[in-house]
Amino acid sequence: MKPQLKKIFYYKMNKAIEQMDLKKFDEAFSSLEEAHVLGQKYVIPHTLSHLYMLKIAIKRRDFPVILGQLFRIPTGFLGSLVGILPTGNTGGSNISPFKRMEIPEYLKKYLS
Repeated sequence: MKPQLKKIFYYKMNKAIEQMDLKKFDEAFSSLEEAHVLGQKYVIPHTLSHLYMLKIAIKRRDFPVILGQLFRIPTGFLGSLVGILPTGNTGGSNISPFKRMEIPEYLKKYLS
C-alpha cells in the first residue's frame, strides 16, 4: 500500500473508531465504507474494514448485517489475496458482495 493511500485509509479507520466511541454508528459506518473502498485490494486493510463493520453490527444487534459481515470477512480476505474484487464496492451488507460500483471522485485521487 502506497504511503498516501495508507495514510488516508487509516485516517478513515480512526475517524470511524472515534465515531463508534461516540455511538455515532451511521457516521462510523460511512467512514468504514470509504476505508473499504480505499483498502479493498490489500488483505489486512480490507479485512480490518469488515471487522469494524461487524463490530458496529454487533453493537446494534443487527443480525442480518452480522451474518452479512461474517460472510464478507473470509470472502473479502480471499478476494484481496487473489485479486478478485468488485472495484468500488462499499462492503456493507446492503450491497451484493459481487457488485462493482463507481468510485467517488474524492476517493479516486488516492487510488491512482
